[in-house]
Amino acid sequence: MLTLNTKVDHAAEIAGELVLPYELREKSRLRASLVSGEEVAVFTVRGTVLRHGDLLKGDDGRVVKISAAAEATYRVECASPHALLRCAFHLGNRHTQAQVGEGYLRIRKDVVLKDMLAGLGATVLEEQAPFEPESGAYSAGFGGGHHHHDGHHHPLAPIPVRQKIHRPGDAS
Repeated sequence: MLTLNTKVDHAAEIAGELVLPYELREKSRLRASLVSGEEVAVFTVRGTVLRHGDLLKGDDGRVVKISAAAEATYRVECASPHALLRCAFHLGNRHTQAQVGEGYLRIRKDVVLKDMLAGLGATVLEEQAPFEPESGAYSAGFGGGHHHHDGHHHPLAPIPVRQKIHRPGDAS
């Protein structure tokens, strides 16, 4: 069985394709089948998320391309950028993974979220589509696949040791 364990930036030849939904592209240990039917084992560093188009090199030197599988999602559209931003805020407030597109958001299919978004005035369309959510601001993969090789995570902004949260009515 081919073992895929090294991410590479480019390859002279692509030996196969591995099509996976987002849920499986988040796993660091995985057994799956290439489009050709060949079984593979995927071993990546914990916290690695495989993105559409990523290349993995196997123990025998072959390189396999990762493709995002179509899955059950909702495409969220709004009449104005402000309304779409409100939807994004409410999804983020619920820690919902979301893909940000040009004029739309995409989330995994969830009827409760669909009802909430419709209540905010959004048009919510069910579709089968590849799901590529934003990576978290504090994840190692922040910045569209930019990875730090010094072994440290670099957040967007300093994280205070103790943070006072100001609330209306607090004395200044």
